[in-house]
Amino acid sequence: MVTNPVHGLPFLPGSSFTDSTKTAFHRSQTLGYRNGYAVTRRPTVGIGGDRLHYNQLSQAELDELANKAPVLTYGPPRPPPPAEFVPAHVAFDKKVLKFSAYFQEDVPISTEEHYRIRQVNIYYYLEDDSMSVVEPVVENSGIPQGKLIKRQRLAKNDVGDHYHWKDLNRGINITIYGKTFRVVDCDQFTQEFLKSQGIELNPPEKMALDPYTELRKEPVRKFVTPSDFDQLKQFLTFDKQVLRFYAIWDDTDSLFGECRHYIIHYYLMDDTVEIREVHERNNGRDPFPLLMNRQHMPKILVENAKNFPQCVLEISDQEVLEWYTAKDFIVGKSLTILGRTFFIYDCDQFTRQYYKDKFGMPDLPRIDVTKHEPPPVKQELPPYNGYGLIEDSAQNCFALIPKAPRKDIIKMLVNDNKVLRYLAALESPIPEDKNRRFVFSYFLATDMISIFEPPVRNSGIIGGKFLGRTKVVKPFSSVDNPVYYGPSDFFIGAVIEVFGHRFIILDTDEYVLKYMESNASQYSQEALASIQNRVRKQDAPAQDAPPQDAPQQDALAPGSERYCCASTMWLLGIELRTSGRTASALNL
Repeated sequence: MVTNPVHGLPFLPGSSFTDSTKTAFHRSQTLGYRNGYAVTRRPTVGIGGDRLHYNQLSQAELDELANKAPVLTYGPPRPPPPAEFVPAHVAFDKKVLKFSAYFQEDVPISTEEHYRIRQVNIYYYLEDDSMSVVEPVVENSGIPQGKLIKRQRLAKNDVGDHYHWKDLNRGINITIYGKTFRVVDCDQFTQEFLKSQGIELNPPEKMALDPYTELRKEPVRKFVTPSDFDQLKQFLTFDKQVLRFYAIWDDTDSLFGECRHYIIHYYLMDDTVEIREVHERNNGRDPFPLLMNRQHMPKILVENAKNFPQCVLEISDQEVLEWYTAKDFIVGKSLTILGRTFFIYDCDQFTRQYYKDKFGMPDLPRIDVTKHEPPPVKQELPPYNGYGLIEDSAQNCFALIPKAPRKDIIKMLVNDNKVLRYLAALESPIPEDKNRRFVFSYFLATDMISIFEPPVRNSGIIGGKFLGRTKVVKPFSSVDNPVYYGPSDFFIGAVIEVFGHRFIILDTDEYVLKYMESNASQYSQEALASIQNRVRKQDAPAQDAPPQDAPQQDALAPGSERYCCASTMWLLGIELRTSGRTASALNL
């Protein structure tokens, strides 16, 4: 430690001496602790324990010394040099005054708005006294926005004066190119600048709002009715729970209508309805799975919403008084959805359990909606008029253009050219008809009968065809269900009534005997007995014949029995052969 041993000597290099008596050279402590906090304290001694001398002047003396001008020491103060010239474009570079304003624009061709408020920012550039008007860009406004007036000096009047920053203030109107702008406010820099220049600012005004823009900002629903129903709870509770109903739409009353099946899904999580169409294989319809997409289904509309265009706009709560809920879908009930009436005839097991737990409906039986075909209408034919066969007359009732009755082809092929011939006599009270003989021909292929009368010379009756081929109805048979004569009705001794004429069968040819023998099951005992009697008469002994000397009637005289048989044989072109005997042996 170098100190000055001699008091009063200046402390200069070369005049300082070391004090050998000092042994402590520590520094005084400048930090201390009070109540656990470190505080500073001003030391009173210096290094080595020497007492420090500090200024003991009062505050008044210190102030006097601070304000005392050193005139006597340095002389009077010199005037400062003049300030250096700084141009405006340097002094006011990038210094811009910003004002908020708006102007009103008329809208002549709109029914929703009559005028429009457009907000702008007016910028005043101090460096060259130019101005610009910029409109903030609003997305999807449909109006050209941005810089309305580019940066330039704007004329204030017709004399040629231009706007200056002294002319701008809050709460004033300025006209630029025929448009009047209302200045409502300015930024902080503009306020400080104008106040520094001694301009008193008007109080700020509220920015005018565009009425149409504010109308668009309003929510669609004017109000929301408070509800105790928790939609989130409904979603979490009934998620993936769907009621399934089976329904039909019966449109058979309309032209080309039909009965179609559908499946109706009711989603419990959000009360929406979906209708699916049930397609059958080869039904001829396009495979569209959905008849109606999943949506809320209105049940009752308000009175003014009857003509609401539902096909192009969605129905809101304002047009609906009541929506379809789960209690409206019940088995056995009809409901109208989108103009179609659906009848619910069944549901699945989950739906039955839900209605049992929720609404207390223990049983929802399935309803049979199967379309049963009506019983066939019995076709009643009109009474037979007597013309032609009844089968031919009935064809006029079956078709507009009658067709020939269907024939038994197998029977016609089997019995082709098979004819049964019989000899018959006419039963009549007229004496002239007693000796008349007729040949009946029964055609097995068609069950028709023809009658031929052999001509007799000098009888006075013209022979020939008595009846053409036709079916003959038995007497006392019903007109609606006629019974025709068959082969079993023709035997010796049988009475055949043909259209009011009664005939008695007298004899048959050999082919009839063979036919009756081969088809004995078709004939009655009386018919078989008549044939047996005929055969016995033919087999009688020759002694039964009349004596030779007895007077005999001319066998071939007209009217005799032998003449009739001979004429029958001539007509048939055959010879009767029975037991190996000729016709002469049979005493014909």
